[in-house]
Amino acid sequence: MTSNNIRARGLDVMRRSLPGTFPDGDIDLRDGGIADDLYEIGLTSVWGALWGREGLSPRERSLVTLGILIARSAETEMKAHFAIGRTNGLTDDEISELIYHSAGYAGFPAATAARKAARDALESPS
Repeated sequence: MTSNNIRARGLDVMRRSLPGTFPDGDIDLRDGGIADDLYEIGLTSVWGALWGREGLSPRERSLVTLGILIARSAETEMKAHFAIGRTNGLTDDEISELIYHSAGYAGFPAATAARKAARDALESPS
C-alpha cells in the first residue's frame, strides 16, 4: 500500500472516530509552527497504519488505547480517546470500569487523572 493510500485510510478512520471534526476532502494538518509535521505523521502512522488495520474492532482498539494512555497518564490524548471510545461503542459504565480497573494496574494517580479527563471530555457542563 502506498503512503497516499495509508494517509487516505487514516483520514477515513479518523473521520469515523471523530465525526464532524474534520471537513470532507483532503486536509493539511500542518499549521506552520514548530513540529508542524507531527499530526501528519500521526495521521499516516497511527490512524492509517494502526487504526486502519484488520484484526481488532474499533471498540477493541479504543479499550487498548485508553488502557495505554491511562497507564502513561497522557491526559490530553485521553480526552480525545474517551470521546472516540464512546463513538466506537463504549458505554459510560464500561469507561468507568476501565478507569476503576486501571487503578489496580496503573495506580490510583493515573486512574484519578483518567477520571478527570473522562469527565472533561464526556460530561456536559451543568
